[in-house]
Amino acid sequence: MTIGIIGSGALGSNVARALAMKGIEATISTRRGPEALAPLVAELGGSIKAGTVEEAASADIVLIAVRWTDLGTALKGLPAWNNRIVIDGTNPVEFLDPNSPDAKDPSNPLAAYGIKAIDLGGRSSSEVVRDMLPGARVVKALNHLDVNVLAQPEVSGGQRVQFYAGDDADAKRAVRQVLEAIGYFPVDLGALVTGGQLSQLPFGSLAATNLIKI
Repeated sequence: MTIGIIGSGALGSNVARALAMKGIEATISTRRGPEALAPLVAELGGSIKAGTVEEAASADIVLIAVRWTDLGTALKGLPAWNNRIVIDGTNPVEFLDPNSPDAKDPSNPLAAYGIKAIDLGGRSSSEVVRDMLPGARVVKALNHLDVNVLAQPEVSGGQRVQFYAGDDADAKRAVRQVLEAIGYFPVDLGALVTGGQLSQLPFGSLAATNLIKI
């Protein structure tokens, strides 16, 4: 199955690095265009190519790897999803300008980390993403760890645990196969709503839980 990545920031680029280490082909994209990704593609080697956002979104499995506040722009005008699989790697947080009042707000428990939680009215982020992508089969994954460890799936003699959740069994199976091919140890958290909330940053009970399967 073909793999596309929408977003080339820390999440998208580190997942691309993990794929490249196993020689797994993928197309990575950014709104700035394929040319902007030339240095990254040169670093990663032949299995990762740069493409347009539309090309990445046309893959069989598409990772959404953009900031929450950029979702509307990143997903606008893309091809119909037609039952393709989308990995939702997003989390409902806003990154703060360090000089803004929000960054110094004593009522924000995440201010020291430079982020603020976005109120989704009790919904999980993947529920919101699913509604933005009619026709897609959404699986939550690649969102609960520090992005800087994503390119290190095999560590300390074991495999880094990667949580995933979704409602479509075939889609989950396909995502699990990708995670296993990268070198992670996948753990199924069940349905999209419950599993997504467990792993969702910043307040999910499994958020930032870095487990190693020995």
